[in-house]
Amino acid sequence: MSYAGCAGTTGSAEMSAAELVLASASPRRRELLQQLGVQFSLDSADIDELRAPREPPLVYVERMAREKAEAVYQRHGDGSTLVLAADTTVVIRGQVLGKPRDMADGMDMLGRLSGRRHWVFTAICLRHAGGSDAELVGTEVRFVKLSPETCAAYLATEEPWDKAGAYAIQGVGGAFVSAIRGSYSNVVGLPLSETWQMLRKHGVGTALERPDE
Repeated sequence: MSYAGCAGTTGSAEMSAAELVLASASPRRRELLQQLGVQFSLDSADIDELRAPREPPLVYVERMAREKAEAVYQRHGDGSTLVLAADTTVVIRGQVLGKPRDMADGMDMLGRLSGRRHWVFTAICLRHAGGSDAELVGTEVRFVKLSPETCAAYLATEEPWDKAGAYAIQGVGGAFVSAIRGSYSNVVGLPLSETWQMLRKHGVGTALERPDE
């Protein structure tokens, strides 16, 4: 299935003859990429996302992005295909918080985040015929103090269950965030500034370039 950005950007998307594939099933990443006015299709990567023992968080998140991009590129790569992949993780005091497994795990995650600062890291990777480009973006996020009752009420909704760290800043979970330092879109799952620059470097037109550039 193909997706396009906002109206009036068709010409800029035609700057590149390459097919762009977003290696993700995330609706949030799809929506963010659409904001750039990019033409793309979707093909999610099916890889083992298990973190290796003692693997540093930043090494892990970049490895995931690279492996997602590579897996999808192998299905599409014909020299004219570009594959964009991303992976996001939440880190607090050196510990990686993935997606909550159950209520107890979600309560533990939100309890750790409550009243403290944490980091959200997203690695993006663009796989192309010449290899791959990757970049890591970090954003510092501060939470207000949360009561156990508030955590339980939030976990009773559907929102946090497929989110790293058990919250969504773009949803009602945004009420927990008192401050951020860095890229907001990075916390959602795709840092727009870095993604735009990476795509532009490889000739992918967006809403921010004219057709004759």
